[in-house]
Amino acid sequence: MAGLQTVVLVAVLVAGTFSDELNILKSPQSVTFRDGNWPIPGERIPDVVSLSMGFSIEEDLSWPGLAAGNLFQRPRATILVTVKGVDKLTLSKNGLSYPVEDAVPFSLDSVANSIHSIFSEETPVVLQLAPSEERVYMVGKANAVFEDLSVTLRQLRNRLFQESSVLNSLPLNSLNRNNEVDLLFLSELQVLHDISTLLSRHKHLAKDHSPDLYSLELSGLDEISKRYGEDSSQFKDAAQILSDSLQQFADEMSTIYGGNAMVEVVTVKSFDTPLIRKSRSILESPQISNPGSPYNLAYDYNFNYAVVFNIVLWLMIGLAIAVIVISYNLWNMDPGYDSIIYRMTNQKIRMD
Repeated sequence: MAGLQTVVLVAVLVAGTFSDELNILKSPQSVTFRDGNWPIPGERIPDVVSLSMGFSIEEDLSWPGLAAGNLFQRPRATILVTVKGVDKLTLSKNGLSYPVEDAVPFSLDSVANSIHSIFSEETPVVLQLAPSEERVYMVGKANAVFEDLSVTLRQLRNRLFQESSVLNSLPLNSLNRNNEVDLLFLSELQVLHDISTLLSRHKHLAKDHSPDLYSLELSGLDEISKRYGEDSSQFKDAAQILSDSLQQFADEMSTIYGGNAMVEVVTVKSFDTPLIRKSRSILESPQISNPGSPYNLAYDYNFNYAVVFNIVLWLMIGLAIAVIVISYNLWNMDPGYDSIIYRMTNQKIRMD
């Protein structure tokens, strides 16, 4: 009996550890995720994003869920949405999901720094946003594209009561638009809608060579869970509305980028430790070209580095082979038979 209780306790602990999920809603053909139930450590999620975008990481990742892809064709955009307050959401059945082990706070700052350093001349779109915390970080062309995006709680509240807000299209059911907690949740859905709407007006940005990065943190569902409880109708309705909105957002972003965008959703019940981050200005736009140099020098290569490298490499190999073949033939040549110079000389001597 005691042994059975121990087994049950271990099963509960394991289930609790792996309750959170990493969901792959959209992925291009150049990025391959394998179907399986392999847990991914929460702190290695940024490494998965880096590898899928073709960037190197400091420590090797031995996670079988991500297969080797095409190095010369990477996603034009990566969208990562982190949902707090729920371990699972009913998302698309066509996507893949992996359990998250030991969910700890993470950020995509390392991925953003890689984009800044390699594609500094092309000013890619980098947007990191947490509406409930009024934390916004825009770099590059994001400042021009999302300058009209509501980012503060006051702006979001005013945006919700406009004619084109999501309140006029979403089935609120048990949610109340006059409740502060419900408005916080709905404002995050409004941000998702506005991002895809504003980006659809600048579709030319989705056709450049620099990859774009979007990192969104949604905690409105967590506030509803704390206010009403997980068994309440408000929480169930909010979870269903959020699932539908995330799927629609993924479809719209994938369409804007021509199917070459990767959309991921991380659902986290609660983080083990709080995330301490430095505050950054909304309009902050640093031009980081080479963080390893104190003189802020640009890198000697750009997006075409791999193409130029292959052209020079194979051209040099071809020239080396040609020199070897010509040298070998000259060394083994018979001057009396193979050289026209010696033939003419011999004929002239005979005539004299």
